[in-house]
Amino acid sequence: MTEETPGFDEKPDVPSGATPEDAEPQAAASSAEEAAAPAGDARQNVGLVAQLDQVRTALNERTLDLQRLQAEYQNYRRRVERDRVSVKEIAIANLLTELLPVLDDIGRAREHGELVGGFKSVAESLETVAAKMGLQQFGKEGEPFDPTIHEALMHSYAPDIDETTCVAILQPGYRFGERTIRPARVAVAEPQPGAQPAKGEGGDESGTGGSGGADDKENGGPEEG
Repeated sequence: MTEETPGFDEKPDVPSGATPEDAEPQAAASSAEEAAAPAGDARQNVGLVAQLDQVRTALNERTLDLQRLQAEYQNYRRRVERDRVSVKEIAIANLLTELLPVLDDIGRAREHGELVGGFKSVAESLETVAAKMGLQQFGKEGEPFDPTIHEALMHSYAPDIDETTCVAILQPGYRFGERTIRPARVAVAEPQPGAQPAKGEGGDESGTGGSGGADDKENGGPEEG
């Protein structure tokens, strides 16, 4: 009898219906796949990194677009608010301008003592409402003439002033906020041409000198005699 050597008769596992010759190509193919797997993973990682960079670039661009839109919207809101306030101020100024003749009539009636009874109450209520809306009256006698807020209707000269001065208020001026609705209509006086300001300093000095000379004469007389 021939002794069988253990292990020599063992054959590799072959799928059912496959011949031993088919097992060798399958083993070679699996080895090739295992060798190609790292290269495929590397290419896939490179592709993912490229896609991630593209996504980050797109995200930065969209973020910048959003910031620009937000800034434009804030500027738009500020412009709209500024225009709204401006339109409101213009509307109020126009309304107050239409009321100025009525306020002038009230002022003349007050000067002549005709502001009495129910008319007085109505007039004072109207003045109060106009003041609440922001109407301010200006113009006083004795203040320096300012052509930006005063309108000179009469002109004269006076020796006791050293600058152009409002000597009479013919119609008061009105302003609304920083807006001058109507300048004050005034009579102005200018310094008399050739006249010196009456400050009293020159007169005092000349008076002192004259009195000093008289005192010298008076003091010198008794001493000489």
